[in-house]
Amino acid sequence: MEQFRIFKRKIYDKMLQWKQTRDGSTALLLKGARRVGKSTIVEEFARREYESYILVDFADAPAALWEAVENIADRNNFFMQLQFIYGVKLYERKSVIIFDEVQKCPKAREAIKYLVKDHRYDYIETGSLLSMKQNTKGIVIPSEETRLTMYPMDYEEFRWALDDYITIPLLRDAFENRHSLGDAVSRKLMRDFRLYMLVGGMPQAVNTYLDTNNLADVDAKKREIIDLYIDDFLKIDPSGKISKLFSAIPAQLSKNASRYQRTSVLGRHETQDTVDEFLRDMEDSLTVNFAHHADNPSVGLPAHTDYNQYKMYMGDTGLFITLAFWDKEVTENIIYQKLLSDKLSADLGYVYENVVAQMLVASGNKLFYHTWPSTTSNHNYEIDFILSRSAKLTPLEVKSSGYNTHISLDIFCKKFSEHVRSRCLLYTKDLRKDGDITLLPVFMTMFL
Repeated sequence: MEQFRIFKRKIYDKMLQWKQTRDGSTALLLKGARRVGKSTIVEEFARREYESYILVDFADAPAALWEAVENIADRNNFFMQLQFIYGVKLYERKSVIIFDEVQKCPKAREAIKYLVKDHRYDYIETGSLLSMKQNTKGIVIPSEETRLTMYPMDYEEFRWALDDYITIPLLRDAFENRHSLGDAVSRKLMRDFRLYMLVGGMPQAVNTYLDTNNLADVDAKKREIIDLYIDDFLKIDPSGKISKLFSAIPAQLSKNASRYQRTSVLGRHETQDTVDEFLRDMEDSLTVNFAHHADNPSVGLPAHTDYNQYKMYMGDTGLFITLAFWDKEVTENIIYQKLLSDKLSADLGYVYENVVAQMLVASGNKLFYHTWPSTTSNHNYEIDFILSRSAKLTPLEVKSSGYNTHISLDIFCKKFSEHVRSRCLLYTKDLRKDGDITLLPVFMTMFL
């Protein structure tokens, strides 16, 4: 029987900071992809931090609720009706009202301005696809919102779910002091990390793994989540073109091209405006992460970015692996076991690239990369990710093995030497130095 677990999530502390510092002067808006755990963490927060709470789920609200929302301007009446509908007593400055899936009721979101001003209660909104035209049409978006983005469970949260509170602090100490781990320990830690890559950070997938310890069962759960995302995209775009762009992410990354080649997915008939709208909706869904091409890394990343040249990664690497094997009805345990033990023959560089992108975004980074042509061949050089630190650059190259040649990194650092702060190759072996380059186990990406 499936056991429901409430996982420890880092965003809880940020929510607590909002409650303590804002004291009801703003509503908290928690956005994130579907099934990322928003509703669960918000209800747990309300249960622990308030005397009472009402959770209004706009995805499954009773008729009486919609009637109450129609008269939301009469706040005394609205609060009274809410208490009757949900059978919960509200206490001034000690209760919170949650608007779950608030994108389904734009009128409620618009009313936040006046509800916050009323100041009797706190307000938390959750939602996905919050910026879409149909979810903002005809309403004034309230400025009285403190916005937080929730991502899939990061690697530390995944270790917590496995009741491991030791590994990550030890790794952080090793990273900060540049201590090697030893080959045997590194191999064990890489196997642990590959389990995270395979299961992913979606709470339902992690829950299924803990219940069954069976990766085929986990895969079935991940397929349910992907089906849900594709259904959402079909509601936005019944032609199925957004779904095509989404489903093609693993194939596009495996080509090792310098950009996502949308014409190979959609053909050449779509206008740039239409494609741009598709991409905005995908970005708004928070199911994908975009890395944009930095045309001139020497003078600031966002200011010299080509937004028409991009790579697309999936927000969760566990879902990415399931989508990569989507041609099979269910990804067999044998494939998972080979992935886990690093014995699958396919070049998995693009899987490691996806998990690095996921970890960097979870740490608050925007994603940029840089390519340039070789002067001696038809080959392109590429830096997978560039971080900006204290007006300096940290270029990152990702390898799917212990392979530690780094020609692109060497040439980039020579080309932009005065702007480079540190340089790093992320790979699957122990932490070590190679001249000025730090060879870093990929599971330490979170510390960069």
